[in-house]
Amino acid sequence: MTSKRNIPTRRFIKPSYTFLIEKKRDGGEFTQEEIRYIIDSTLDGEMPRHQLAALAMAIYFSGMSAQETADLTEEMMLSGDVIDLSHIAKPKIDKYSTGGVGDKTSLVLVPLAMASGVVVPMMCGVEHDYLINTLEKLAAIPGFKSHQTNEQFASQLARIGGAIVEQTAELAPADAKFYELRKETGTIPSLPLITGSVLSKKLAEGSEGLVIDVKWGNGSFIKDLEQAKQLARSMTRVGRSMKRRCVALVTDMNQPLGDTVGTALEVKEAIQLLKGGGPEDMKELVLKLGMEIVRLAGVAGSTLSAKQTVQRHLTDGSALEKLKDLVRAQGGDASYIDHPEKFTPARHIRKLPAPKRGYVHTINAAMIARGVHLLGAGKDDHHSKVDHAVGVSEIRKVGTQVKQGEPLMMIHYNDEAKLEQALEYFKNAYRLAPKRPTPPPLIVERVA
Repeated sequence: MTSKRNIPTRRFIKPSYTFLIEKKRDGGEFTQEEIRYIIDSTLDGEMPRHQLAALAMAIYFSGMSAQETADLTEEMMLSGDVIDLSHIAKPKIDKYSTGGVGDKTSLVLVPLAMASGVVVPMMCGVEHDYLINTLEKLAAIPGFKSHQTNEQFASQLARIGGAIVEQTAELAPADAKFYELRKETGTIPSLPLITGSVLSKKLAEGSEGLVIDVKWGNGSFIKDLEQAKQLARSMTRVGRSMKRRCVALVTDMNQPLGDTVGTALEVKEAIQLLKGGGPEDMKELVLKLGMEIVRLAGVAGSTLSAKQTVQRHLTDGSALEKLKDLVRAQGGDASYIDHPEKFTPARHIRKLPAPKRGYVHTINAAMIARGVHLLGAGKDDHHSKVDHAVGVSEIRKVGTQVKQGEPLMMIHYNDEAKLEQALEYFKNAYRLAPKRPTPPPLIVERVA
């Protein structure tokens, strides 16, 4: 079911770690054998940690060529198990997002793709900082289990056509070591290391193709638009070089996506979308990403047929049924999908009043996310408990006119002390102006 690396190598004289650091520091290009040696030395713990840190910093400043990045991705992918899904005849396409505030698109796109005849093998890793990941949102559904073995994962995919689970330790273990080091050394934003990290895991889980949502803005770890475009190009180029179908959308994250941020609140919004409703920005992004998935899978040939396919499954209830299938398969109570009012509400709801009349000029999405985290919606460590009831809803978006005292958002909370901490972030997240601004486009660029 899975296969590990067993690659015959020609005679290779091992260079010193200092030589490799200096080579990259001076702008040199690693050979595939050198990259394999780096990965093996990382896995075995033979390369001293201070030298590995120096190497990561050299890569951060000097970058990597397209070939180096492809070799790094392949070696990371082959550092552990590679799940074989060839026994499943249907196309296997996954979706990946670099992470954003209020981004609940995976909760909609996975069942939507399943309803369209596409198998979605989605394994989720750790999100960046203050962001709430898809698994933490699904955990709001009583009984939902995100941990599976690779065998259970493949079995569920064959049975119902989709799964959203934790990434297992057996997949791309070299990346896990690199990722911890990148967090400690400030090299998270390195484009080749991001590319290698994401694609090694996504390709190891058995995907034949990948639709990528590269987010940029104050609610993303990528603050610069040009860097986001470069990452989209890097990921699609490397994906193609590894014989995988790949397309990326660069999307705006300078305000929260949708009307809610939290866990249960976001699940309820996803259910709205699967019933044909929901906020306009979410509908737009789900439609565009959904169209990319069905076209990449070959389920729809033209843009028009892709749009019709996605719209049909969003409105006829078939995607909603697939979400229930997925929740049931992973031990969750699917009655919450039919009756979202069953989610336990927060004890208190209060508005965040606009301090003056005007238009919403800017929103700092990261501040809203940090405020929601302080309310209890995020984990501070592996032992802290998530409060699934808390969060914010009815978020007024950029370009909206408000009167003094009107709500900029509704705050759902259970603890007054936590609310006081969070309020500072919520208040500072909004900037009002007398003139209506032009809202930024949600989808900036398509890279294929």
